[in-house]
Amino acid sequence: MTMTMTFRSLSTLAGLALALVLVLAGTEAAPAYAEEAAWRLEQPSPPKSPAGVLESGIPIGLGNVGDVEFSAPNRGLLITAGDPPTIPPGVWAYNGVDWHELASVCGATDGRIAWAGPGEFWTVSDGRPGQASESAENVNKTPPLQDNTLCHFAGGRVVASYAHPAFRADSYQAMHAAGCFPPAPPAVVSTDCWFAGDALEAPQVGAFQLHWNGGSLEPEPYTAEGHAVEDMRLLGGHIYETVRLAAGDRSSAPEPPLVHRIEPEGVLPTFEAETLPFFEPTLDFLRLSGAEEALWGAAGPQNANETKPPPVTVVRRNEGSWSELIGPSNPLGTHVIPEEETLFPEGAEHATVSSIAADPGTESAWIALVPQVQHSGEPAVLLHVSATGKVIEEATLPSAHEQGEGIGRKGSAAKIACPATNDCWLSTTQGWLFHLAPETERTLARDENESEYFHGLITFRPEDLGLPQVPADAPPADTSGLVEEPPNYGSGFAESKTPAIEANITAPLLTHVHSRLVRGTTLELRFDLAVKARVRLLAKRRKKLVASTPTRTLAAGARKLLLRLNRREWPTKLDLQTHPLAPLPTTTIKESVGGPEHGGVGTNTVSTGLTVLPRVPSFAELGPQL
Repeated sequence: MTMTMTFRSLSTLAGLALALVLVLAGTEAAPAYAEEAAWRLEQPSPPKSPAGVLESGIPIGLGNVGDVEFSAPNRGLLITAGDPPTIPPGVWAYNGVDWHELASVCGATDGRIAWAGPGEFWTVSDGRPGQASESAENVNKTPPLQDNTLCHFAGGRVVASYAHPAFRADSYQAMHAAGCFPPAPPAVVSTDCWFAGDALEAPQVGAFQLHWNGGSLEPEPYTAEGHAVEDMRLLGGHIYETVRLAAGDRSSAPEPPLVHRIEPEGVLPTFEAETLPFFEPTLDFLRLSGAEEALWGAAGPQNANETKPPPVTVVRRNEGSWSELIGPSNPLGTHVIPEEETLFPEGAEHATVSSIAADPGTESAWIALVPQVQHSGEPAVLLHVSATGKVIEEATLPSAHEQGEGIGRKGSAAKIACPATNDCWLSTTQGWLFHLAPETERTLARDENESEYFHGLITFRPEDLGLPQVPADAPPADTSGLVEEPPNYGSGFAESKTPAIEANITAPLLTHVHSRLVRGTTLELRFDLAVKARVRLLAKRRKKLVASTPTRTLAAGARKLLLRLNRREWPTKLDLQTHPLAPLPTTTIKESVGGPEHGGVGTNTVSTGLTVLPRVPSFAELGPQL
């Protein structure tokens, strides 16, 4: 492995030197290496039968491949819908030498993969029968099963499977994006992973999202607007996710952001929005790929029937800002692909983008183009573009040389992944794999930890675990007996003024609760936790949910939550939801008579139910700080 990486390093240096010469000469060309790389079909053999016999050595398509992801050049995964009966839906692994079936479970119609550690990962997978709600009105309905469950792989097995009943406000929606933050040393496994997809069920507004915090999987929807999340990539300590803008989306934002930046756990606010002012609203969502310090995105027209469809657009985020490389101001141009008029009657500049992959170690990326109207006999078409928006080279697969050897067309380009410089993999719509590499680097040193992480075929998926509900748009009715509009208690929570008695009871989870406004529209809630707990703050105006924080796992001690508020929907109540993760200590305190049952907590603490928020200032009272 060391010799291979050294060779690649030398290749990269050679390429950079030649690129410098070309720039000085005023030209631009493909990155050059000590040995030229080429795309070639490298299809794995079919899996063995249950008896361990390879029934046929003739390769066949793997079915629709939803995702291809690598944690190292010689450690990769793909998830497929399968091609029954020979290829079951499941997961395949790459060890530097070949691809082989890893799991015959947890496959997906269009699944996703998120690496959490060297041998640990998550998949967005298809559900299984039995997920329908038990209510009478849904008894004859068929629950949706495509891409709406999760599988957690670790130690060479599926350690957990997550699903939720269908036809409910808190049902899992189809998920199209997955990603994990890198583990904080000395940990080797991530405890901060995200999964996102379709919009929430009406009347809720927001995108369905799940968050893995290392101990539990919690719903944390993006409630700022209701556009489906379609892709997600890690770059520079952040996860970036993109959305699809579609007619009928439930959204209150006049100019919704196309990109959300997710902060690591413990950093508030969790989501930050990023807008791309040059992005055409009729474009499809941005497919993302990151390498080094740059994030690439590419999109084609969303609707093939548009009278004037927008052109293919390629953007790049570098040093904190987005720039357009290819698009209306710098069109892709015509005749960049051989047989363009035949393959793309609408012109390659109006093609659909199916994937993008940044080429590590270079200022370039590969883009997969698909005709607006697809046919079964199409080739795979790729463009290699530079960070200046120039088309460096194109590839039509299988190549003319391979076609001369009798290799027929294997479908349009679907997913691309580039784990290293001059090293990329492409899956087609028919489930065939092409590999870009120099001839001497077609295989790498075999993954020495393969037997530790991936030992044998995984055939068992445990029963699905149910999860906490996604908060509804309108929380349940207030049964606390408190009035809708409480009196003004200043900046703290209401305290009981009734006589007190001493009692030896369990200490409250939360004490010393105080709230204040920061910068006019951000509510800061401070409190002390007796033990480690999961905490979430919801704000509502009468019966409507207007703001919420993600669920946070906080250690014992002085803590705070920040909640952004909307001036036009100022809350009248807080719902501080808590769940202790350790036994509460016992103590002797003064408890209000008529409060909760003796042995519970007094009214000077915040319970897990609805809690009255002291009256917040009106717009007139806030004055100039707004």
